[in-house]
Amino acid sequence: MAEERELKVSFLSKNKITCPLCSAIFHREELLSGSGRLIAGIITDELHRLYEPSMKYGDVYPLVYQATVCPECWYAAMDKDFMDLPKDRVNKGIADATKRMADTKLIFPDVDFRAVRTLMSGAASQYLVTRCYDYFPKEFSPTIKQGIASLRTGWLLDELHNKFPNEHYDWLSELFKRKAQFFYTEALEREQNQRELLSGIKNYGPDTDKNYAYEGVIYLAGLLTYKYGPKSDSELRAKQLAGIKINIARIFGLGKASRNRPSPLLEHAKSLFFNINKELHESD
Repeated sequence: MAEERELKVSFLSKNKITCPLCSAIFHREELLSGSGRLIAGIITDELHRLYEPSMKYGDVYPLVYQATVCPECWYAAMDKDFMDLPKDRVNKGIADATKRMADTKLIFPDVDFRAVRTLMSGAASQYLVTRCYDYFPKEFSPTIKQGIASLRTGWLLDELHNKFPNEHYDWLSELFKRKAQFFYTEALEREQNQRELLSGIKNYGPDTDKNYAYEGVIYLAGLLTYKYGPKSDSELRAKQLAGIKINIARIFGLGKASRNRPSPLLEHAKSLFFNINKELHESD
């Protein structure tokens, strides 16, 4: 029994949570830290921290535990927002419950949020976060949160593809990253025209180990457009890339790393700048 306890990677919080939609009472599953559970690896160009498998605990994915999900009605949100859905938006979430659960099962069959989180239910939880922020008003900055959750869904689908390479999770991953591209771009546009400010989010992530702040949003909007944006219209593509290049140069330049420009962000931004510059010159 002692060995079994040592090998746990998560635990149920003692704090009870009451779902604001269906009033179900449950305990949130939390990731345990320490004891060599997490072995940090590289940070990808999408600002995603990879982790090396532990000899003792195997693969551990922190993102699996980030979303709070009601195990009964599958309402989901980022932890800090879960209980704060405004009362005048509750009925919208209740009305969507049956379809929310059915749509989730179409993509992620056999998930069970009463059980211990798995890679599959972790990906499903982030999909539900993306969906459920449709219920939140603009004061919560729902669009950028949908972008972060879509990107996280894509990352967890990448991990599923690594484990099950013949199940087309790579196709699903790209689909969600395209959704993330839309949400990131839309969030910046709404911020610029004052339709939805980004002040409703404190940690821009996009992963759990660093907060890349507003500069990270600008970078990711550009990177995701470069990687997953439309490419069939060459004229539109060139126009988009030229705009991204200007934004990256203006925000990051070629300066030194700082608090708002940590070195991984600066290095990947430089790489994006040069890649865009190369593509634009090749299309001349």
